[in-house]
Amino acid sequence: MQEYISDLLRQWQLPKSYWNIILIAVAIILGFIIKTVLSAFIRRNSEEGKSFSLVQAIITHLGGPLSYFIPLFILNILVPLMQLPPMVMHRLSKAVEIGLIITFSWLLIRSIKVVQDYVLHRFDYAKADNLRERKIRTQLVYLRQVLTGLILLLTIAAVLLSFSAMRRIGAGLLTGVGIGGIVVGFAAQRSLANLLAGFQIAFTQPIRIDDVVVVEGEWGRVEEITLTYVVVMIWDERRLILPITYFIEKPFQNWTRTGSNIIGTVFVYADYNLPVDQLRLELDRLVKDHPLWDGRVKAMQVTNTTDSVIEIRSLVSAHNSGAAFELRCFVREGLVAFINREYPHCLPRNRTELDWTQKAGVDQPTGDEAPKQPFKV
Repeated sequence: MQEYISDLLRQWQLPKSYWNIILIAVAIILGFIIKTVLSAFIRRNSEEGKSFSLVQAIITHLGGPLSYFIPLFILNILVPLMQLPPMVMHRLSKAVEIGLIITFSWLLIRSIKVVQDYVLHRFDYAKADNLRERKIRTQLVYLRQVLTGLILLLTIAAVLLSFSAMRRIGAGLLTGVGIGGIVVGFAAQRSLANLLAGFQIAFTQPIRIDDVVVVEGEWGRVEEITLTYVVVMIWDERRLILPITYFIEKPFQNWTRTGSNIIGTVFVYADYNLPVDQLRLELDRLVKDHPLWDGRVKAMQVTNTTDSVIEIRSLVSAHNSGAAFELRCFVREGLVAFINREYPHCLPRNRTELDWTQKAGVDQPTGDEAPKQPFKV
């Protein structure tokens, strides 16, 4: 083939460098044409009723990798037709081979993102009770991270092993893997523990993305789960970063473990004279038509007494923790305003009783000046 091409170039009086440039231009132009045709074909199928979100994900995520992979693939086919010295031919072939490995791994990583977007599109993550959706999203995000890391590791290994010198070094390492393996095992113990903890969290799911948790005394939502750490967004938009093994080894509260519905508590302290039945009617009025109350739980009880006040606990339920917090604040404000407006004398107060006692050397009032009973304040 090389001799035939050389004869043609001599007949056409075409320099070899021009021929090589033409082949490179052909690879780039063919790659552009093929990508354009594929994009048009995908868009046409989407107009026939297929999911536009999937088409958009394919075009968005795979457009960049295909712009490099297809021309490199065509150039890899055309390299043997080039008129180059053997050494230059070898180096060019090696460069194209490495480029194909890198772009193909890039294409695989973006394909995983396309699959993730398509699966998540089929589930309504924005609805109130999204337990199943959060479970699937947690598993998909973690699996995508694991597969991405695995692809990157294999890509680096493939690039290095494409060089004969690196293959010899790798063979030498394998022969001495005994003691070296033990050392590497101890060094990677923590990383392996994180990886195993991540798998356990992804499939047993003590936490999921968007779960409401109380950890280290802070209330927040699980924002991100990575291979090594978990990000919890606290209510004031601070981020609490915890190692992923924390959620396997230490206790924490998960308010949305089996569902997003939750019961909120409101405590009010008042005097013993407060008519609790009237306060209970006020609670009924407050939550009856409130949009945050889900209608499941509404109760009021006197849960404790002290020497000066009674403790009144109200229970109200909501669809999620955020709504429960807002509802609790609304009920607390309403009950306090009701007591202050209708029964101000029943607000918490301290009582003090003063009694006249006989003390040595102190004149006590007599007759009409003496008090008939202890003086109360």
